Amino acid sequence: MEKNALNILLYVSRIDCKTKILKMGTLNLWRTLLLATYLELVCGYVSPIAINGKQFVDSITGEPFYIKGVDYQPGGSSEVTDDNDPLYDPAACARDIVLFQDLGINTIRIYSVNPDLNHDRCMSMLAVAGIYVILDVNSPLQNQHINRYEPWKTYNPMYLEHIFKIVEQFSYYNNTLGFFAGNEIINDKVSAQISPPYVKSVIGDMKTYIETHSPRTIPVGYSAADDLNYRIPLSSYLECAEEQSASLSVDFYGVNSYQWCGRQTMQTSGYDQLVDAYKNYTKPVFFSEFGCNKVLPRTFDEVRALFSEDMFTTFSGGLVYEFSQEDNNYGLVEINADGSVKVLDDFESLKRHYKTIMLPNSNQVSSAIAKDRKINQQAYEDQTPACRDRYENLNINAKVTKGLASSLIKAGVEVEKGGYVDLTPDDLQCTLQIVDNSGDPWKGDTEIKAVRDLKPYLANPKHVKNDKQRKNGSNNLKAPLWPLLAFILFNGMLQMV
Repeated sequence: MEKNALNILLYVSRIDCKTKILKMGTLNLWRTLLLATYLELVCGYVSPIAINGKQFVDSITGEPFYIKGVDYQPGGSSEVTDDNDPLYDPAACARDIVLFQDLGINTIRIYSVNPDLNHDRCMSMLAVAGIYVILDVNSPLQNQHINRYEPWKTYNPMYLEHIFKIVEQFSYYNNTLGFFAGNEIINDKVSAQISPPYVKSVIGDMKTYIETHSPRTIPVGYSAADDLNYRIPLSSYLECAEEQSASLSVDFYGVNSYQWCGRQTMQTSGYDQLVDAYKNYTKPVFFSEFGCNKVLPRTFDEVRALFSEDMFTTFSGGLVYEFSQEDNNYGLVEINADGSVKVLDDFESLKRHYKTIMLPNSNQVSSAIAKDRKINQQAYEDQTPACRDRYENLNINAKVTKGLASSLIKAGVEVEKGGYVDLTPDDLQCTLQIVDNSGDPWKGDTEIKAVRDLKPYLANPKHVKNDKQRKNGSNNLKAPLWPLLAFILFNGMLQMV
């Protein structure tokens, strides 16, 4: 066979398959086409996000995954009712996903959902747009959260059933990145003396339920209040393994931080101290909320720092608080009663940063780690530390009722399992009005750009009869191996010529 060769650049990344350049050198045309076919298939899938040491990674490409996103709860948690939540209305989802793509984000955090509603269409729309979701499992409603001052009253079977329903339903979407077991539950002296063991128990209950019933492993974490008295000791306590078992240990840790205000630096903001505090943490750490509003308009200069070499070996990105304008004045857009949206100045400011940021790739991360002598290699080898007897400012000796979740974990909960659905062009079209920050008609795209393909998942039933079938027939598909195997075989034959 004649070895007609060419130089080719193949573009592939875990997000949009365009940002990372892999120079393949001089390759035979046919093997180039085979490899390109495989890479195209890989890039088209909704890859679940996994954890490797202290990094999120794309489970198919193995590239590090950095969270570049926003917190999303239009109307606040009080808007979660029997017939509404942020992922229930497809028209509102289409409107906001168009804006998400304009911002250039890859992840949203949602604080409350109702698991008795159907979320297939909105989650499918987010998936085709290449956007992942981190879900809080709690809500302000009765029996749906832990009372930080009386956790023994609210840690009960009704509460556990609620959080397991969310886990059960959202485990079937590949773009579910993870679950938060709690948000700022420990935030003062009283809660710090009562609640830490309850938070750890909820984390363990969720991880055990996922291991027993979910089609894939989904990370469980915690989102910490912006209080130095508790944030760091709590992170160590939630990180540690009890009695040689990591089943109660968080898989990731979210930090709510508002300390960079206006035009600051790593030093004046205290970000350098944050990096030092978590440099040797063995789990992924990221900003679950950031974006100080004490100086307006917000400039979001901290975005450049967050994705710089100063921080990306320690922090896996972050989520800006928050998408919709609420009473606390952190919004990027204003949502009106008729469903129309006005883009605010902060949206445009954040967009300028998010659109120009290049997320680190594996080579950049490895190089930065090699240069930083402060980094403990244990943090990159997934060696979860053993629990200590005490942690500063925390009481970890409260007795939690053991086995409360056992029967629910054994039997599972009754809830409609999530699954991707076939989307029409109309589903991807924004039908609600958007105006810019001057009040003029929106000049951006009004249609969701499909960057991921759901067709392979639609061929698999989302409801199956038993655990074995569910494990084999879940949405967690891997890319077909035939193009890669053909490439390897063909390449071997060429080496023999």
